[in-house]
Amino acid sequence: MNKIKFNFSILVFSLLIIGCKTQQQPIVVIKKASTFEKLAQIKNIVKIEKNAPVSHFDENYELWFEQPIDYSDLSKGTFRQKVLLGFENDTLPVFVELQGYGIYTEKSGELANHYKANQLTIEHRYFNNSRPENIAWNTLTIENAARDQANIISAIREVIYPTSKFITTGISKGCQTTMAHRKFFPENVDACVCYVGPLNYEREDPRVYEFLNNVGTQQERDSVFNFQELCFENRSALKKILEDTAKERGMSWEFGIEKAIDYTILEYSFAFWQWGTDSKNIPSKDATPQEIYKHLIDVVGYGFFETKAVDDLQPYFWAALTQQGIYGYQTAPFKKYIGTDEVYKFEWAFPEGVYKEYDTRPMQEIKSFLDSTAERMLFIYGEYDAWSSTAVELNKGANKRELYKFVKPKGDHTTRIKNFNKEKQQTIYDIIDSWVK
Repeated sequence: MNKIKFNFSILVFSLLIIGCKTQQQPIVVIKKASTFEKLAQIKNIVKIEKNAPVSHFDENYELWFEQPIDYSDLSKGTFRQKVLLGFENDTLPVFVELQGYGIYTEKSGELANHYKANQLTIEHRYFNNSRPENIAWNTLTIENAARDQANIISAIREVIYPTSKFITTGISKGCQTTMAHRKFFPENVDACVCYVGPLNYEREDPRVYEFLNNVGTQQERDSVFNFQELCFENRSALKKILEDTAKERGMSWEFGIEKAIDYTILEYSFAFWQWGTDSKNIPSKDATPQEIYKHLIDVVGYGFFETKAVDDLQPYFWAALTQQGIYGYQTAPFKKYIGTDEVYKFEWAFPEGVYKEYDTRPMQEIKSFLDSTAERMLFIYGEYDAWSSTAVELNKGANKRELYKFVKPKGDHTTRIKNFNKEKQQTIYDIIDSWVK
């Protein structure tokens, strides 16, 4: 028995040798390139860091793209733009978070989390880490920003996700950014989902005033106005508290402490509705100055007017004052306290020594795009959000082009798909499902 086994083994071994000699073809093992190696192939990526995984992503990358400062004049040089890639699978959809500001988290957003899919997050040019030392302000346009994003999306799509669906999404100014990218590069992605973003037609869009005069109930609006009057009646005491706080925290205001308290009080009505403040929390008329001040700052904060905050937000103010629009403050109801009925504006927020007229064309062109040729766009708004005063309006034929708008009753600026009832959530996700398949 042992002899038979041995002879059979020799026979098999001999046949293997004969087969190898006859075919003369070596076995080649092809190693699939890693995500890191694929990213390294992109010519305008100048730095790649692989970070610890977050959310559901298997891999997490921080990328730096070298981008032209001005696409119409390449001699102006380049800047570096920060991008995050949450990689899950190269066949799953990619949700592209277009930031209107800087990147504030590596975690997955609502859509990438819902689908357990990939996420590409693009920091807006000239914000946070993507801010050159000396900004050429005239190069901060919605078209240049859209070109940045198109460059990045195209490069990532080509080397990592050639067969995946790409959906852009953005919140607030990120929604404005998403609309602009869709307008300039409608074929760059497959669809987009926009959250709580305004479409302003003027630098100080008057629709804001009409909205604030009609939002909510009369009782709620009266409570807001009465609190603003209470603040003005206690103006001296509030200013003293602000001065003391400024000394403690090293804060200052370009237009001085007097205007700082006035602007803060005037901003209260917009911020109240933007962030969904409960009118039951408004202090009564017999509240102390400290109680009044605390509520005022809890709602408005320091981050819109204070010098350092304005410097950090300078790219926002530039965009708002030159192309994307903002609002002003009606002072007529408080003339007896302020001494004027002129609208308070934001021209003071321009970079020092720089001014530019507001160009109405970009937002009108986006409106025309939405009214005529835009496809596969979904808009989310909160009914009571002050920024809904200038929300996108869709015409009657919009649904034929797969344009949809959903408004959360009494919702504020934090409104997301998850805030709708289950039935409405299902309707929204059914639409997005059809885009990502």
